[in-house]
Amino acid sequence: MSVKRLLIVGGVAGGASCAARARRLDEEARIVVFERGPFVSYANCGLPYHVGRIITDENDLLVATPELFRDRFNVDVRIYHNVTAIDAKARTVAVQDLQSGRIYSEAYDALVLAPGAEPLRPPVRGIDLAGIFNLWTILDMRRIIEWIQTRKVARAVVLGAGFIGLEAAENLVRLGIAVTILEMQDQVMPAMDPEMAAMIQAHLAGAGLTLRLGEKVTGFDQGPDGLVVATASGDAIATDMVILAAGGRPRTELAKTAGIAIGSRGGILVDGQMRTSDPSIFAVGDAVEVKSAVTGADTAVPLAGPANRQGRLVADVIFGRGDARFRGVQGTFVCGALGLTAAATGLSEKALTLIPPYDARQRWEKVYLHPDHHAGYYPGAKPIFLKLIFDRNDGRILGAQAVGEQGVEKRIDVIATAMQFRATVADLAQAELCYAPPYGSAKDPVNLAGMIAANVIEGLVAQAHWEDLSASRAFVLDVRDPEEFAGGHVPGAVNIALNNLRDRLDALPRDRDIWVHCFVGQRSYVAARILTQRGFNAKNISGGFRLYLIMKAAGLC
Repeated sequence: MSVKRLLIVGGVAGGASCAARARRLDEEARIVVFERGPFVSYANCGLPYHVGRIITDENDLLVATPELFRDRFNVDVRIYHNVTAIDAKARTVAVQDLQSGRIYSEAYDALVLAPGAEPLRPPVRGIDLAGIFNLWTILDMRRIIEWIQTRKVARAVVLGAGFIGLEAAENLVRLGIAVTILEMQDQVMPAMDPEMAAMIQAHLAGAGLTLRLGEKVTGFDQGPDGLVVATASGDAIATDMVILAAGGRPRTELAKTAGIAIGSRGGILVDGQMRTSDPSIFAVGDAVEVKSAVTGADTAVPLAGPANRQGRLVADVIFGRGDARFRGVQGTFVCGALGLTAAATGLSEKALTLIPPYDARQRWEKVYLHPDHHAGYYPGAKPIFLKLIFDRNDGRILGAQAVGEQGVEKRIDVIATAMQFRATVADLAQAELCYAPPYGSAKDPVNLAGMIAANVIEGLVAQAHWEDLSASRAFVLDVRDPEEFAGGHVPGAVNIALNNLRDRLDALPRDRDIWVHCFVGQRSYVAARILTQRGFNAKNISGGFRLYLIMKAAGLC
Protein backbone atom coordinates (compact mmCIF):
# COMPACT_ATOMS: atom_id res chain seq x y z
CA MET A 1 0.00 0.00 0.00
CA SER A 2 1.10 3.57 -0.68
CA VAL A 3 0.22 5.24 2.61
CA LYS A 4 1.03 8.82 3.54
CA ARG A 5 -1.84 9.35 5.99
CA LEU A 6 -2.68 6.71 8.60
CA LEU A 7 -5.60 7.32 10.95
CA ILE A 8 -6.20 5.11 13.98
CA VAL A 9 -9.48 5.14 15.91
CA GLY A 10 -8.81 4.09 19.51
CA GLY A 11 -5.64 3.53 21.50
CA VAL A 12 -5.07 1.25 24.53
CA ALA A 13 -3.60 -2.04 23.22
CA GLY A 14 -4.26 -2.53 19.50
CA GLY A 15 -4.35 1.08 18.32
CA ALA A 16 -1.36 2.24 20.35
CA SER A 17 0.83 -0.70 19.31
CA CYS A 18 -0.11 -0.09 15.67
CA ALA A 19 0.88 3.58 15.89
CA ALA A 20 4.26 2.89 17.49
CA ARG A 21 5.13 0.09 15.05
CA ALA A 22 3.99 2.15 12.08
CA ARG A 23 6.34 4.99 13.00
CA ARG A 24 9.28 2.62 13.39
CA LEU A 25 8.59 1.36 9.87
CA ASP A 26 7.94 4.72 8.18
CA GLU A 27 9.40 8.00 9.39
CA GLU A 28 7.55 10.13 6.84
CA ALA A 29 3.92 9.06 7.16
CA ARG A 30 1.42 11.25 8.98
CA ILE A 31 -0.02 9.19 11.85
CA VAL A 32 -2.99 10.39 13.90
CA VAL A 33 -4.64 8.52 16.79
CA PHE A 34 -8.12 9.54 17.94
CA GLU A 35 -9.15 8.54 21.45
CA ARG A 36 -12.51 9.56 22.88
CA GLY A 37 -11.27 9.37 26.48
CA PRO A 38 -8.43 11.07 28.35
CA PHE A 39 -5.94 8.18 28.12
CA VAL A 40 -4.42 6.79 24.94
CA SER A 41 -2.56 3.75 26.28
CA TYR A 42 -3.01 2.24 29.72
CA ALA A 43 -2.94 -1.18 31.38
CA ASN A 44 -6.63 -1.88 31.83
CA CYS A 45 -5.80 -5.38 33.10
CA GLY A 46 -4.15 -3.68 36.08
CA LEU A 47 -7.21 -1.70 37.19
CA PRO A 48 -8.43 -4.16 39.86
CA TYR A 49 -4.97 -4.23 41.41
CA HIS A 50 -4.92 -0.48 41.90
CA VAL A 51 -8.33 -0.74 43.58
CA GLY A 52 -6.78 -3.30 45.93
CA ARG A 53 -3.69 -1.11 46.48
CA ILE A 54 -1.32 -3.76 45.12
CA ILE A 55 -0.38 -1.21 42.45
CA THR A 56 -0.14 1.89 44.60
CA ASP A 57 0.59 4.58 42.00
CA GLU A 58 -2.00 5.16 39.27
CA ASN A 59 0.74 6.49 36.98
CA ASP A 60 2.19 3.00 36.81
CA LEU A 61 -0.90 2.01 34.78
CA LEU A 62 -0.13 4.56 32.06
CA VAL A 63 1.79 2.75 29.33
CA ALA A 64 2.22 5.82 27.12
CA THR A 65 0.95 9.40 27.16
CA PRO A 66 0.06 11.70 24.26
CA GLU A 67 3.24 13.63 25.04
CA LEU A 68 5.37 10.48 24.77
CA PHE A 69 3.80 9.60 21.42
CA ARG A 70 4.47 13.14 20.21
CA ASP A 71 8.06 13.44 21.41
CA ARG A 72 9.33 9.91 20.82
CA PHE A 73 7.30 8.76 17.83
CA ASN A 74 6.09 11.97 16.20
CA VAL A 75 2.55 10.60 16.39
CA ASP A 76 -0.35 13.04 16.75
CA VAL A 77 -2.56 11.71 19.55
CA ARG A 78 -5.85 13.56 20.01
CA ILE A 79 -7.57 12.64 23.24
CA TYR A 80 -11.21 13.62 23.81
CA HIS A 81 -11.77 13.22 20.07
CA ASN A 82 -14.56 10.95 18.87
CA VAL A 83 -14.75 9.65 15.30
CA THR A 84 -18.46 9.75 14.46
CA ALA A 85 -18.58 8.59 10.84
CA ILE A 86 -16.55 7.09 8.01
CA ASP A 87 -16.95 8.06 4.35
CA ALA A 88 -15.26 5.04 2.79
CA LYS A 89 -15.70 6.31 -0.77
CA ALA A 90 -14.02 9.65 -0.04
CA ARG A 91 -11.63 8.06 2.48
CA THR A 92 -12.42 10.57 5.19
CA VAL A 93 -13.66 10.42 8.76
CA ALA A 94 -15.81 12.89 10.67
CA VAL A 95 -14.33 13.80 14.05
CA GLN A 96 -15.85 15.64 17.00
CA ASP A 97 -13.65 17.44 19.51
CA LEU A 98 -15.51 16.55 22.71
CA GLN A 99 -14.08 19.51 24.60
CA SER A 100 -14.84 22.29 22.11
CA GLY A 101 -17.70 20.61 20.23
CA ARG A 102 -16.00 21.32 16.87
CA ILE A 103 -16.68 18.80 14.11
CA TYR A 104 -14.19 18.42 11.29
CA SER A 105 -13.07 16.00 8.58
CA GLU A 106 -9.77 14.13 8.28
CA ALA A 107 -8.56 12.24 5.21
CA TYR A 108 -6.78 8.87 5.22
CA ASP A 109 -4.96 6.47 2.95
CA ALA A 110 -5.34 3.70 5.52
CA LEU A 111 -7.70 3.59 8.50
CA VAL A 112 -7.35 1.30 11.54
CA LEU A 113 -10.33 0.72 13.81
CA ALA A 114 -9.48 -0.15 17.41
CA PRO A 115 -12.66 0.90 19.24
CA GLY A 116 -12.51 -1.95 21.75
CA ALA A 117 -15.56 -3.24 23.57
CA GLU A 118 -18.11 -1.78 25.95
CA PRO A 119 -19.21 -3.31 29.25
CA LEU A 120 -22.51 -5.10 29.48
CA ARG A 121 -25.07 -3.49 31.78
CA PRO A 122 -28.13 -5.64 32.49
CA PRO A 123 -31.36 -3.84 31.47
CA VAL A 124 -32.97 -4.08 34.89
CA ARG A 125 -34.61 -1.74 37.36
CA GLY A 126 -32.28 0.65 39.14
CA ILE A 127 -29.21 -0.07 37.01
CA ASP A 128 -28.23 3.63 37.09
CA LEU A 129 -28.42 4.06 40.88
CA ALA A 130 -25.41 5.57 42.61
CA GLY A 131 -23.00 2.94 43.87
CA ILE A 132 -23.24 0.66 40.81
CA PHE A 133 -20.01 0.61 38.81
CA ASN A 134 -18.28 -0.91 35.84
CA LEU A 135 -14.54 -1.58 36.13
CA TRP A 136 -13.58 -0.88 32.52
CA THR A 137 -11.55 2.33 32.42
CA ILE A 138 -9.29 4.41 34.64
CA LEU A 139 -12.20 6.77 35.26
CA ASP A 140 -14.32 3.81 36.44
CA MET A 141 -11.49 2.79 38.75
CA ARG A 142 -11.23 6.28 40.23
CA ARG A 143 -14.97 6.36 40.94
CA ILE A 144 -14.79 2.99 42.69
CA ILE A 145 -11.84 4.01 44.85
CA GLU A 146 -13.51 7.28 45.82
CA TRP A 147 -16.76 5.49 46.70
CA ILE A 148 -14.95 2.93 48.87
CA GLN A 149 -13.02 5.60 50.72
CA THR A 150 -15.80 8.14 51.22
CA ARG A 151 -18.60 5.66 51.99
CA LYS A 152 -16.54 3.38 54.25
CA VAL A 153 -17.65 0.38 52.19
CA ALA A 154 -17.93 -2.86 54.18
CA ARG A 155 -20.04 -4.97 51.76
CA ALA A 156 -19.86 -5.38 47.99
CA VAL A 157 -21.66 -7.43 45.36
CA VAL A 158 -19.85 -8.41 42.19
CA LEU A 159 -21.97 -9.45 39.20
CA GLY A 160 -20.08 -11.99 37.12
CA ALA A 161 -17.42 -14.59 37.93
CA GLY A 162 -15.18 -14.29 34.89
CA PHE A 163 -11.75 -12.63 34.78
CA ILE A 164 -12.85 -9.15 35.81
CA GLY A 165 -15.27 -10.41 38.44
CA LEU A 166 -12.79 -12.69 40.19
CA GLU A 167 -9.99 -10.11 40.09
CA ALA A 168 -12.30 -7.39 41.37
CA ALA A 169 -13.55 -9.65 44.16
CA GLU A 170 -10.01 -10.63 45.14
CA ASN A 171 -8.93 -7.02 45.48
CA LEU A 172 -12.02 -5.97 47.40
CA VAL A 173 -11.37 -8.79 49.86
CA ARG A 174 -7.82 -7.46 50.26
CA LEU A 175 -9.38 -4.20 51.47
CA GLY A 176 -11.34 -6.05 54.14
CA ILE A 177 -14.65 -5.83 52.28
CA ALA A 178 -17.14 -8.71 52.54
CA VAL A 179 -17.82 -9.80 48.95
CA THR A 180 -20.70 -11.70 47.39
CA ILE A 181 -20.32 -12.88 43.78
CA LEU A 182 -23.48 -13.49 41.73
CA GLU A 183 -23.02 -15.52 38.54
CA MET A 184 -25.81 -16.41 36.10
CA GLN A 185 -24.12 -19.60 34.97
CA ASP A 186 -23.64 -22.69 37.11
CA GLN A 187 -19.89 -22.19 37.44
CA VAL A 188 -17.21 -19.55 37.86
CA MET A 189 -14.78 -18.90 34.99
CA PRO A 190 -17.20 -19.83 32.18
CA ALA A 191 -14.25 -20.15 29.77
CA MET A 192 -13.14 -23.28 31.65
CA ASP A 193 -14.83 -26.66 31.96
CA PRO A 194 -17.08 -27.25 35.01
CA GLU A 195 -14.84 -29.72 36.83
CA MET A 196 -11.89 -27.32 36.59
CA ALA A 197 -14.05 -24.44 37.82
CA ALA A 198 -15.24 -26.60 40.72
CA MET A 199 -11.82 -26.43 42.34
CA ILE A 200 -11.85 -22.62 42.10
CA GLN A 201 -15.33 -22.51 43.61
CA ALA A 202 -14.29 -24.62 46.59
CA HIS A 203 -11.26 -22.41 47.15
CA LEU A 204 -13.32 -19.20 47.07
CA ALA A 205 -15.77 -20.58 49.59
CA GLY A 206 -12.88 -21.59 51.85
CA ALA A 207 -11.46 -18.07 51.60
CA GLY A 208 -14.61 -16.58 53.10
CA LEU A 209 -16.12 -15.19 49.92
CA THR A 210 -19.84 -15.76 49.29
CA LEU A 211 -20.49 -17.33 45.90
CA ARG A 212 -23.96 -17.73 44.43
CA LEU A 213 -24.12 -19.58 41.13
CA GLY A 214 -27.06 -19.80 38.75
CA GLU A 215 -28.30 -16.51 40.19
CA LYS A 216 -29.87 -13.83 37.99
CA VAL A 217 -30.27 -10.22 39.10
CA THR A 218 -33.71 -8.73 38.47
CA GLY A 219 -33.18 -5.22 39.80
CA PHE A 220 -31.55 -2.76 42.19
CA ASP A 221 -33.23 -0.63 44.83
CA GLN A 222 -32.13 2.06 47.24
CA GLY A 223 -32.57 0.74 50.76
CA PRO A 224 -32.38 2.54 54.10
CA ASP A 225 -28.78 1.42 54.55
CA GLY A 226 -27.36 1.24 51.04
CA LEU A 227 -28.27 -0.67 47.90
CA VAL A 228 -30.45 -3.77 47.69
CA VAL A 229 -29.85 -6.34 44.94
CA ALA A 230 -32.98 -8.29 43.95
CA THR A 231 -32.49 -11.78 42.47
CA ALA A 232 -34.67 -14.14 40.47
CA SER A 233 -34.70 -16.54 43.41
CA GLY A 234 -36.50 -13.90 45.46
CA ASP A 235 -33.62 -12.82 47.66
CA ALA A 236 -32.77 -9.22 48.52
CA ILE A 237 -29.06 -8.70 49.19
CA ALA A 238 -28.08 -5.55 51.05
CA THR A 239 -24.78 -4.04 49.99
CA ASP A 240 -22.78 -0.82 49.96
CA MET A 241 -21.73 -1.07 46.32
CA VAL A 242 -22.06 -3.18 43.18
CA ILE A 243 -19.45 -3.90 40.51
CA LEU A 244 -20.77 -5.06 37.14
CA ALA A 245 -18.43 -7.64 35.63
CA ALA A 246 -20.71 -9.50 33.25
CA GLY A 247 -18.43 -9.13 30.22
CA GLY A 248 -18.56 -6.86 27.22
CA ARG A 249 -19.68 -6.49 23.63
CA PRO A 250 -17.60 -5.24 20.66
CA ARG A 251 -18.05 -1.61 19.67
CA THR A 252 -19.14 -1.91 16.04
CA GLU A 253 -21.48 1.06 15.47
CA LEU A 254 -18.91 3.06 13.50
CA ALA A 255 -18.10 0.09 11.26
CA LYS A 256 -21.76 -0.79 10.72
CA THR A 257 -22.75 2.68 9.62
CA ALA A 258 -19.85 2.67 7.17
CA GLY A 259 -21.14 -0.53 5.61
CA ILE A 260 -18.28 -2.69 6.89
CA ALA A 261 -19.16 -6.38 7.26
CA ILE A 262 -19.94 -7.74 10.73
CA GLY A 263 -19.33 -11.40 11.55
CA SER A 264 -21.71 -14.02 12.90
CA ARG A 265 -20.44 -13.51 16.45
CA GLY A 266 -21.08 -9.76 16.42
CA GLY A 267 -17.52 -8.51 15.81
CA ILE A 268 -16.02 -6.67 12.85
CA LEU A 269 -15.16 -9.27 10.22
CA VAL A 270 -11.50 -9.27 9.16
CA ASP A 271 -9.25 -11.45 7.03
CA GLY A 272 -5.86 -12.90 7.93
CA GLN A 273 -4.26 -9.46 7.60
CA MET A 274 -6.90 -7.81 9.82
CA ARG A 275 -8.36 -6.10 6.75
CA THR A 276 -12.11 -5.46 6.81
CA SER A 277 -14.49 -5.75 3.86
CA ASP A 278 -13.12 -2.35 2.79
CA PRO A 279 -9.52 -2.85 1.56
CA SER A 280 -8.35 0.48 3.02
CA ILE A 281 -9.79 -0.16 6.48
CA PHE A 282 -8.34 -2.50 9.09
CA ALA A 283 -9.64 -3.47 12.53
CA VAL A 284 -7.94 -4.89 15.62
CA GLY A 285 -8.58 -5.77 19.24
CA ASP A 286 -11.74 -6.50 21.18
CA ALA A 287 -14.02 -5.29 18.38
CA VAL A 288 -12.98 -7.90 15.81
CA GLU A 289 -13.90 -11.43 14.94
CA VAL A 290 -10.98 -13.67 13.96
CA LYS A 291 -10.20 -17.33 13.35
CA SER A 292 -9.42 -19.89 16.00
CA ALA A 293 -5.82 -21.07 15.62
CA VAL A 294 -7.00 -24.52 16.73
CA THR A 295 -10.02 -25.21 14.51
CA GLY A 296 -10.17 -22.34 12.03
CA ALA A 297 -13.70 -21.46 13.19
CA ASP A 298 -14.80 -17.86 13.71
CA THR A 299 -14.27 -16.64 17.26
CA ALA A 300 -13.86 -13.53 19.38
CA VAL A 301 -11.22 -13.38 22.10
CA PRO A 302 -11.07 -10.00 23.89
CA LEU A 303 -7.58 -10.24 25.37
CA ALA A 304 -4.74 -7.71 25.43
CA GLY A 305 -2.12 -10.07 24.00
CA PRO A 306 -3.88 -10.74 20.68
CA ALA A 307 -4.85 -7.05 20.39
CA ASN A 308 -1.21 -5.96 20.68
CA ARG A 309 -0.05 -8.49 18.11
CA GLN A 310 -2.84 -7.53 15.72
CA GLY A 311 -1.94 -3.84 15.94
CA ARG A 312 1.70 -4.59 15.21
CA LEU A 313 0.79 -6.86 12.30
CA VAL A 314 -1.44 -4.23 10.67
CA ALA A 315 1.44 -1.76 10.73
CA ASP A 316 3.58 -4.42 9.04
CA VAL A 317 0.95 -4.99 6.35
CA ILE A 318 0.58 -1.24 5.66
CA PHE A 319 4.24 -0.20 5.79
CA GLY A 320 6.38 -3.30 5.71
CA ARG A 321 5.52 -6.89 4.93
CA GLY A 322 2.54 -7.24 2.65
CA ASP A 323 2.59 -11.00 3.23
CA ALA A 324 2.24 -10.82 7.04
CA ARG A 325 -0.73 -12.74 8.39
CA PHE A 326 -2.32 -13.17 11.81
CA ARG A 327 -2.15 -16.81 12.80
CA GLY A 328 -5.40 -16.71 14.80
CA VAL A 329 -6.12 -16.88 18.50
CA GLN A 330 -5.88 -19.70 21.01
CA GLY A 331 -7.48 -17.88 23.92
CA THR A 332 -4.57 -18.31 26.32
CA PHE A 333 -5.35 -16.72 29.68
CA VAL A 334 -4.49 -16.71 33.38
CA CYS A 335 -6.44 -15.38 36.34
CA GLY A 336 -5.70 -15.15 40.05
CA ALA A 337 -8.32 -15.76 42.71
CA LEU A 338 -7.31 -15.30 46.37
CA GLY A 339 -4.12 -17.31 46.15
CA LEU A 340 -5.26 -19.75 43.47
CA THR A 341 -4.23 -19.51 39.83
CA ALA A 342 -6.36 -20.68 36.90
CA ALA A 343 -5.00 -20.76 33.35
CA ALA A 344 -5.95 -22.25 30.01
CA THR A 345 -5.12 -22.32 26.33
CA GLY A 346 -6.93 -23.59 23.28
CA LEU A 347 -10.44 -25.00 23.40
CA SER A 348 -12.36 -26.29 26.37
CA GLU A 349 -14.40 -29.46 26.25
CA LYS A 350 -17.55 -27.31 26.27
CA ALA A 351 -16.37 -25.36 23.24
CA LEU A 352 -15.32 -28.46 21.29
CA THR A 353 -18.80 -29.95 21.49
CA LEU A 354 -20.09 -26.94 19.51
CA ILE A 355 -17.51 -27.01 16.70
CA PRO A 356 -17.62 -29.52 13.81
CA PRO A 357 -16.00 -31.98 13.39
CA TYR A 358 -15.08 -32.05 17.08
CA ASP A 359 -18.73 -32.03 18.14
CA ALA A 360 -18.46 -35.77 17.65
CA ARG A 361 -17.10 -36.95 21.01
CA GLN A 362 -15.14 -39.83 19.46
CA ARG A 363 -12.88 -37.31 17.67
CA TRP A 364 -11.10 -36.13 20.80
CA GLU A 365 -9.99 -37.38 24.21
CA LYS A 366 -8.88 -35.88 27.52
CA VAL A 367 -6.62 -36.80 30.40
CA TYR A 368 -6.40 -35.47 33.94
CA LEU A 369 -3.43 -35.42 36.29
CA HIS A 370 -2.44 -33.90 39.63
CA PRO A 371 1.38 -33.51 39.64
CA ASP A 372 3.33 -31.34 42.06
CA HIS A 373 4.62 -28.05 40.73
CA HIS A 374 8.19 -29.02 41.64
CA ALA A 375 9.92 -32.12 43.00
CA GLY A 376 7.73 -33.65 45.68
CA TYR A 377 10.66 -34.28 48.00
CA TYR A 378 11.61 -30.59 47.98
CA PRO A 379 9.70 -28.58 50.62
CA GLY A 380 6.67 -26.59 49.53
CA ALA A 381 5.49 -28.69 46.60
CA LYS A 382 1.94 -27.73 45.54
CA PRO A 383 -0.32 -29.86 43.34
CA ILE A 384 -1.45 -28.69 39.92
CA PHE A 385 -4.81 -29.93 38.64
CA LEU A 386 -4.18 -30.26 34.88
CA LYS A 387 -6.47 -31.24 32.02
CA LEU A 388 -5.17 -31.92 28.50
CA ILE A 389 -7.48 -32.28 25.50
CA PHE A 390 -6.21 -33.78 22.25
CA ASP A 391 -7.24 -35.25 18.91
CA ARG A 392 -7.49 -38.98 19.43
CA ASN A 393 -6.58 -39.67 15.78
CA ASP A 394 -3.28 -37.83 15.46
CA GLY A 395 -2.54 -36.67 19.01
CA ARG A 396 -2.60 -32.96 18.15
CA ILE A 397 -3.12 -30.79 21.24
CA LEU A 398 -6.48 -29.00 21.24
CA GLY A 399 -6.46 -27.35 24.64
CA ALA A 400 -5.29 -27.42 28.24
CA GLN A 401 -6.54 -26.09 31.55
CA ALA A 402 -4.83 -25.97 34.93
CA VAL A 403 -5.61 -24.82 38.46
CA GLY A 404 -3.28 -24.63 41.44
CA GLU A 405 -1.33 -22.43 43.81
CA GLN A 406 2.02 -22.35 42.03
CA GLY A 407 3.57 -23.21 38.65
CA VAL A 408 0.25 -23.19 36.80
CA GLU A 409 0.84 -20.48 34.19
CA LYS A 410 4.33 -21.84 33.43
CA ARG A 411 2.88 -25.16 32.27
CA ILE A 412 0.07 -23.61 30.27
CA ASP A 413 2.58 -21.28 28.56
CA VAL A 414 4.65 -24.29 27.49
CA ILE A 415 1.59 -26.08 26.10
CA ALA A 416 0.35 -22.88 24.41
CA THR A 417 3.70 -22.48 22.66
CA ALA A 418 3.70 -26.12 21.58
CA MET A 419 0.21 -25.70 20.12
CA GLN A 420 1.39 -22.83 17.91
CA PHE A 421 3.63 -25.35 16.14
CA ARG A 422 0.81 -27.91 15.92
CA ALA A 423 2.56 -30.16 18.39
CA THR A 424 1.21 -33.54 19.46
CA VAL A 425 1.03 -35.16 22.86
CA ALA A 426 4.14 -37.13 21.92
CA ASP A 427 5.98 -33.83 21.55
CA LEU A 428 4.97 -32.87 25.09
CA ALA A 429 6.25 -36.21 26.36
CA GLN A 430 9.62 -35.50 24.74
CA ALA A 431 9.87 -31.79 25.65
CA GLU A 432 13.12 -30.85 27.39
CA LEU A 433 12.29 -28.43 30.19
CA CYS A 434 14.12 -26.88 33.13
CA TYR A 435 14.65 -29.14 36.10
CA ALA A 436 16.07 -28.58 39.56
CA PRO A 437 14.20 -29.63 42.72
CA PRO A 438 13.01 -26.10 43.68
CA TYR A 439 11.65 -25.46 40.16
CA GLY A 440 10.33 -28.65 38.62
CA SER A 441 10.69 -32.39 38.30
CA ALA A 442 12.65 -34.68 36.02
CA LYS A 443 9.26 -35.56 34.57
CA ASP A 444 7.66 -32.14 34.41
CA PRO A 445 3.85 -31.92 34.60
CA VAL A 446 3.95 -31.06 30.89
CA ASN A 447 5.90 -34.25 30.16
CA LEU A 448 3.55 -36.31 32.30
CA ALA A 449 0.49 -34.95 30.53
CA GLY A 450 2.06 -35.86 27.19
CA MET A 451 3.07 -39.33 28.38
CA ILE A 452 -0.38 -40.14 29.73
CA ALA A 453 -2.07 -38.90 26.56
CA ALA A 454 0.44 -40.75 24.35
CA ASN A 455 -0.35 -43.98 26.20
CA VAL A 456 -3.99 -43.51 25.27
CA ILE A 457 -3.18 -42.72 21.62
CA GLU A 458 -0.87 -45.73 21.36
CA GLY A 459 -3.44 -48.07 22.89
CA LEU A 460 -1.38 -48.93 25.95
CA VAL A 461 -4.34 -48.10 28.17
CA ALA A 462 -8.06 -47.61 27.65
CA GLN A 463 -9.66 -44.73 29.52
CA ALA A 464 -12.91 -44.12 31.35
CA HIS A 465 -14.33 -40.95 32.88
CA TRP A 466 -16.26 -40.38 36.06
CA GLU A 467 -19.17 -38.63 34.35
CA ASP A 468 -19.88 -41.84 32.39
CA LEU A 469 -19.92 -44.13 35.43
CA SER A 470 -23.63 -43.97 36.24
CA ALA A 471 -24.59 -45.05 32.71
CA SER A 472 -22.24 -48.05 32.68
CA ARG A 473 -22.39 -51.49 34.27
CA ALA A 474 -18.65 -51.48 34.90
CA PHE A 475 -17.00 -53.20 37.86
CA VAL A 476 -15.23 -50.42 39.78
CA LEU A 477 -11.87 -51.47 41.20
CA ASP A 478 -10.09 -49.26 43.74
CA VAL A 479 -6.39 -50.20 43.92
CA ARG A 480 -5.46 -47.87 46.77
CA ASP A 481 -4.28 -49.24 50.09
CA PRO A 482 -6.99 -50.39 52.54
CA GLU A 483 -6.41 -47.42 54.87
CA GLU A 484 -7.05 -45.01 52.01
CA PHE A 485 -10.18 -46.89 50.99
CA ALA A 486 -11.49 -46.78 54.55
CA GLY A 487 -11.08 -43.00 54.56
CA GLY A 488 -13.55 -42.61 51.69
CA HIS A 489 -14.43 -44.43 48.50
CA VAL A 490 -16.78 -44.64 45.53
CA PRO A 491 -20.04 -46.41 46.45
CA GLY A 492 -19.98 -49.99 45.18
CA ALA A 493 -16.24 -50.02 44.48
CA VAL A 494 -14.21 -53.10 45.38
CA ASN A 495 -10.83 -52.54 47.02
CA ILE A 496 -7.84 -54.65 46.06
CA ALA A 497 -4.52 -52.92 46.72
CA LEU A 498 -2.18 -52.79 43.73
CA ASN A 499 0.50 -54.81 45.50
CA ASN A 500 -1.99 -57.66 46.02
CA LEU A 501 -3.65 -57.50 42.60
CA ARG A 502 -1.78 -60.34 40.87
CA ASP A 503 -2.79 -62.71 43.69
CA ARG A 504 -6.48 -61.68 43.55
CA LEU A 505 -7.27 -61.94 39.84
CA ASP A 506 -9.84 -64.69 40.47
CA ALA A 507 -11.97 -62.14 42.34
CA LEU A 508 -12.47 -60.06 39.20
CA PRO A 509 -15.13 -60.57 36.48
CA ARG A 510 -14.13 -61.40 32.93
CA ASP A 511 -17.53 -60.63 31.43
CA ARG A 512 -17.65 -56.94 32.43
CA ASP A 513 -15.52 -53.87 31.91
CA ILE A 514 -13.32 -53.20 34.92
CA TRP A 515 -12.85 -49.50 35.65
CA VAL A 516 -9.76 -49.03 37.76
CA HIS A 517 -8.80 -46.04 39.88
CA CYS A 518 -6.41 -45.00 42.62
CA PHE A 519 -6.01 -41.51 44.10
CA VAL A 520 -4.53 -39.67 41.11
CA GLY A 521 -4.22 -42.29 38.36
CA GLN A 522 -0.66 -43.59 38.52
CA ARG A 523 -1.20 -46.85 40.42
CA SER A 524 -4.40 -47.53 38.51
CA TYR A 525 -2.50 -47.21 35.23
CA VAL A 526 -0.13 -49.95 36.40
CA ALA A 527 -3.12 -52.02 37.47
CA ALA A 528 -4.84 -51.53 34.11
CA ARG A 529 -1.71 -52.72 32.31
CA ILE A 530 -1.58 -55.83 34.50
CA LEU A 531 -5.23 -56.63 33.89
CA THR A 532 -5.15 -55.94 30.15
CA GLN A 533 -2.22 -58.30 29.68
CA ARG A 534 -4.09 -60.95 31.68
CA GLY A 535 -7.09 -60.78 29.36
CA PHE A 536 -9.41 -58.48 31.33
CA ASN A 537 -11.32 -55.56 29.77
CA ALA A 538 -9.72 -52.91 31.96
CA LYS A 539 -9.97 -49.12 31.74
CA ASN A 540 -8.16 -46.53 33.81
CA ILE A 541 -10.40 -43.78 35.23
CA SER A 542 -8.56 -40.57 34.41
CA GLY A 543 -7.92 -38.23 37.34
CA GLY A 544 -8.46 -40.84 40.02
CA PHE A 545 -10.34 -40.52 43.29
CA ARG A 546 -9.12 -36.93 43.72
CA LEU A 547 -11.06 -35.88 40.60
CA TYR A 548 -14.05 -37.92 41.79
CA LEU A 549 -14.16 -35.89 45.00
CA ILE A 550 -14.01 -32.61 43.06
CA MET A 551 -16.76 -33.65 40.66
CA LYS A 552 -18.94 -35.17 43.38
CA ALA A 553 -18.80 -31.97 45.44
CA ALA A 554 -19.86 -29.99 42.37
CA GLY A 555 -22.66 -32.41 41.45
CA LEU A 556 -20.99 -33.43 38.20
CA CYS A 557 -21.05 -37.19 38.77
